[in-house]
Amino acid sequence: MSHLTGKVVIAQGGGPTAVINQSLVGAVLESRKFPQVSQVWGARHGVRGIVAEDFIDLSEATRHNLEQVARTPSSALGSTRDKPDAEYCQRIFSVFRKHEVRYFFYIGGNDSSDTVRIVSEHADREGYELCAVHIPKTVDNDLPINDHCPGYPSAARFVASAFGGINADLMALPGVYIGVVMGRHAGWLTAAAALAHRHEDDGPHLIYVPERVFSIDRYLADIDRIYQRYGRCIVAISEGVWASRDEKGKEIPLAVDLMRKAGHQPETDAHGNIQLSGGVLADELAESVQKGLGIKRVRADTFGYLQRSFPGVVSNVDAREAYEVGEKAVHYACGRGLSGSVVIKRVGAYAVKYDLADVRDVAARTRHMPDEFLNAEGNGVTEAFRAYLRPLLGDDFPHLERLWAPAVTLTDD
Repeated sequence: MSHLTGKVVIAQGGGPTAVINQSLVGAVLESRKFPQVSQVWGARHGVRGIVAEDFIDLSEATRHNLEQVARTPSSALGSTRDKPDAEYCQRIFSVFRKHEVRYFFYIGGNDSSDTVRIVSEHADREGYELCAVHIPKTVDNDLPINDHCPGYPSAARFVASAFGGINADLMALPGVYIGVVMGRHAGWLTAAAALAHRHEDDGPHLIYVPERVFSIDRYLADIDRIYQRYGRCIVAISEGVWASRDEKGKEIPLAVDLMRKAGHQPETDAHGNIQLSGGVLADELAESVQKGLGIKRVRADTFGYLQRSFPGVVSNVDAREAYEVGEKAVHYACGRGLSGSVVIKRVGAYAVKYDLADVRDVAARTRHMPDEFLNAEGNGVTEAFRAYLRPLLGDDFPHLERLWAPAVTLTDD
């Protein structure tokens, strides 16, 4: 495809992250360098803004303003959970034709990559020349082909830091703590809690992820064993752990089981995803420990949105790479006339390179944690996972120290 003259449209989809605006600004500033780009528009609230023709002219934004936005968490353009169907795509193309849009960049995760696929295929069928590139983003870290996804390192840093603080707290006042972390189908973010572990008795002592079947009985036995050994126990658990299957053999998340038993019908979004947020799982897991083990001091939290856009723990590695995937998307589309999905690949001890994958190999697929990252018992991670995650957390990941001083020996004078 030769260089196309026309407008750029950039949109953000799915859950916000601490660095998604780095990708936005990287794409905007790089697009403004290409002479065939007449204007750079931002669609408010993802594809919904396209069909509503709700745009802002990012060609007019100052560089200073954009650089400040890049360092600001959440989605500056607003986001959406809309899932385009054939009719929706037809409306998108009507807008693109009307305004001579020739480059489309969509920053998002699994569902957003599928939107790019649908838009690209629709463009081909319609004979409309369009370069459409998916720019990766997800705190879940579950996009195929990618070594890791922008947004994940900062969210992982939040989770690791939070569990580090909880570990320090429970060393002062022992008890049992359960933290429920985002992770619908994959445990990458929950597993990040392991980076809080420095000493043999540090928490989190137990980590449960969707890649392994969860058992309440084993969970209680694990906690009892750890509590007897250390007098405290810290648990990290994914919201998407599952403990049963339906009549068709489909996995049922434990949170859904608990909601139904409590008489609540789980809600679904436009993509068919069951809403797992809320405190039901955390409350039930804490109550099971109190009743089953007789431990009085038990606390549980659901991290929820906190881990996605927290400004105080952004990984400098994550920020840099998020900006660069935005730049690379423009290089592929405006510079080479290509469509696809930008992917991050790891090289050497720690460096990355960027490639362009066929969006069909990324769209609506889930990358699970590999077996070598999970221990045989199904309640923790391996050193291989820790080695994978450490360089992503940034150069200044906090170090929590203990007091190392001998006990005073008293003598009778």
